[in-house]
Amino acid sequence: MSEEEIEKNSGVPEKSIQSQMRKGILELCILSILSKADAYPTEIIEKLKETKLVVVEGTLYPLLTRLKNTGLLAYRWEESNSGPPRKYYKLTSEGQNYLKELHESWFDMVTAVNKTIGPIKK
Repeated sequence: MSEEEIEKNSGVPEKSIQSQMRKGILELCILSILSKADAYPTEIIEKLKETKLVVVEGTLYPLLTRLKNTGLLAYRWEESNSGPPRKYYKLTSEGQNYLKELHESWFDMVTAVNKTIGPIKK
């Protein structure tokens, strides 16, 4: 399906669909990282880069702010030996519950998509 057909059929530009999907995936990944340990934004970016999910600060900070404003994250300031204090983010109990729901939804979606597309033909 072409970009024009997608936009015509859904009323939403393809780039917007991709952006929303990427935002949802990043949200899942960020919350998953923070479920293992509190982290400051540079650490989160490094962990995402390790998995080949390249994210810049301009993308991360608005997501962290939105997640904090919705009650899924909290933060604390911690002194740093190598510069200014750092803002460490952590999951709230609401964030932990939401992450569990996201995990379930993700695995349900992956299963459904894999059933639909089938194995890769060589």
